Amino acid sequence: MNPYEQLGGAEGVRRLVQRFYALMDELPEAYTVRQIHPESLAGSEESLFEFLSGWLGGPPLYVAKKGHPRLRMRHHPYAIGPVERDEWMLCMRQALKEQVPDEAFREKLEAAFAGMADHLLNTH
Repeated sequence: MNPYEQLGGAEGVRRLVQRFYALMDELPEAYTVRQIHPESLAGSEESLFEFLSGWLGGPPLYVAKKGHPRLRMRHHPYAIGPVERDEWMLCMRQALKEQVPDEAFREKLEAAFAGMADHLLNTH
């Protein structure tokens, strides 16, 4: 079973993404990273859902719609430093904690997300 299936397929990935962005909106500790997103998080939520679908082993929705993710290029216009990365990871860790009861699987996902977040750093 791949990570997409372990999360519960499209429904599970959607729940994770929705909770992630709800936390970004709710947590004062996520203020800096929230500020680099548009006022409405709907488009960001859909893009992350589509990206994670393929990244986790499900349907490659993002690639079908927008082509190769080119994450660094697509995030280049935004200043992403350690603060933004850490706030993003705070939201993702909490969403994973709430949505993924299997501790070993959750730790693997956290490590993968942390690697991706580190990859997007473009300021110090």
